[in-house]
Amino acid sequence: QVQHVESGGGLVQAGGSLRLTCAASGTTPLSSYTLGWYRQAPGKQRHLVASIGRQGYTSYADSVKGRFAIARDDAKNTAHLQMDGLKPDDTGVYYCNSASGPYFDWSRGTQVIVSA
Repeated sequence: QVQHVESGGGLVQAGGSLRLTCAASGTTPLSSYTLGWYRQAPGKQRHLVASIGRQGYTSYADSVKGRFAIARDDAKNTAHLQMDGLKPDDTGVYYCNSASGPYFDWSRGTQVIVSA
């Protein structure tokens, strides 16, 4: 089993930046799966915004392309999501989890609030 702990969220004005961190621990190393960052906006379903494969291939939702950048450090079992040019629509709770197979248990995520 794997546990993820997200951090780095906060309140920021539109146009600002945040850097989220995902720390993974457990019996399955981060290096063995594609890592995804998910967002759940108020009243909406959780959806994938960015992912990074084991070889470093990245993929982004159209709404964040050119503004967000995902990275991983398998040696430290961590991943990051650099978010620039934030918009109010980016508001939500951000989670990290597998994007290449069954999900691990979801953690509490980290809250991002972007004010206009």
